[in-house]
Amino acid sequence: MKFGKKESSLDRVLGQIDSLDTINLTNLVKKLARERELLETIFNTALEGILVISDLGVIDYANMASHRMIGLKDKDVGEASLWRLIPELRGSLGLDEGARLESSVSSRELQLTYPENRYVRLYILPFEGEGKEGGDARFVVILSDITIEKQSTRESMESERVGSILLLAAGVAHELGNPLNSITIHLQLMERQLAKLEQTPAHEKLAGSLEVCRNEVSRLDGIIKNFLEAVRPQIPDFQTLNLNEVLEESLEFQSNELEDRGITAEIDTGAESPIVRADKQQIKQVFFNVTKNAMEAMQPGGVIRVKIQSDEERFYLRFGDSGSGIKHEDLSHVFQPYYTTKKGGTGLGMMIVQRIMREHGGQVGIDSKEGIGTLVTLEFPKQNQKFRMLE
Repeated sequence: MKFGKKESSLDRVLGQIDSLDTINLTNLVKKLARERELLETIFNTALEGILVISDLGVIDYANMASHRMIGLKDKDVGEASLWRLIPELRGSLGLDEGARLESSVSSRELQLTYPENRYVRLYILPFEGEGKEGGDARFVVILSDITIEKQSTRESMESERVGSILLLAAGVAHELGNPLNSITIHLQLMERQLAKLEQTPAHEKLAGSLEVCRNEVSRLDGIIKNFLEAVRPQIPDFQTLNLNEVLEESLEFQSNELEDRGITAEIDTGAESPIVRADKQQIKQVFFNVTKNAMEAMQPGGVIRVKIQSDEERFYLRFGDSGSGIKHEDLSHVFQPYYTTKKGGTGLGMMIVQRIMREHGGQVGIDSKEGIGTLVTLEFPKQNQKFRMLE
C-alpha cells in the first residue's frame, strides 16, 4: 500500500495564496523566512557536505561543510559547476562535455587535493519526480570525509576481530583443503578407469557425473581461496599489463558459466590500449568478481557490456548489466564485509574488488537504477601517472 504525502498547514496556505490580503501575505513571508532559516541551520550543522545540483552539474545549493570540502565560494553558488571543482568526477561518471546526468543513483570514492588533501565518499541521488514534466532534473550530492577511515584501514585489519577471523580462516582452509585434495585425486583415478571402459550410455552418464563433481570441488576450492584473500591480502606484484588481454582471459575463464546462464558479454575496447602497472592475478580477481555479480543479477538472455574509455590520467573500464539493479538503501553497504542480499552470498566479493583497486591507486564507482541495471566503473591510473596511497 502506498500512502500519499501528508499536506502541511503551509501547503494549505500556499494553495490559497491568491486570496490572501496584505497582512496574511506578510505573515506568510515571515513564516517562510523562519522555516528557511531553520533548514539552513540544520543543513549547516551537518558534518557531511550536502549539495543540490542541476543535471548539468551547476551547484544550486551547498551547505557549509561542502564549502569547506571542495573549496566552494559563496559567489559560486548558482554559477559554478561541480565538474569544475571536482574535474575527475565527470570522467568517472562517463559524461561528455554538455551531457546531462541520468536519474540513477551513483556512489564514488574520490581523492580531493583542493583546498586540502582528503578522501571523500560521494553519493548522487535524483530528486524523485523532477525532470519528468520537461523541466530540468535536480540531484542531491552527499559528501562524507573518509580520510581518517582510509588511514585507519591497516590498523583495523589488525584488530582483534580480524585476528580471530584469520585463525578461523586458517582452520577452515586446513580442514577443508585436505579432504578436497583427496576427493580430487580419487576423481582423477575414477576418470582414468572410466577411460578404459567401453563407450555406452551408462559410461557417458557416469562421465557427466564425474565432471559435475570435479567442477563442484573446484568451486569449493575457489571459495576457500576467496575467503583467505579477503582477510589475508597479498602485496601486489606490479608489472606492465594490457587490461584488454587480462579482461579477455578472465571472460574466457568464465565462458562456460556465461553460456550455462544464457548470458553474453560484449566488449568495446576503445581507441587507446589500456596499458597499466598492475598485478595480473589480482586484476583478474577484480574482473571475475565484477562479472560474477553481473551474471547473478541477470536472467537468461542478459548482456554484460564492457566499455573501455580514457582521459589524460586514467583508464575507465565500465561493466554494465541489464539486471535488477541495487536498491537505494543497499548501495551504501555494497563494500562492507559480509553484507549481501544474495542467497548463499559471502559479502566479500566487492570488498576484495575495492581493496585491490585501492592498492593499485584506482577507485571503484557504482551507478545503479533499480529494475534497469547496474554500471560498475573501475578507474586505473595510466602507466605514466604517479599514484599515492595514504600511509
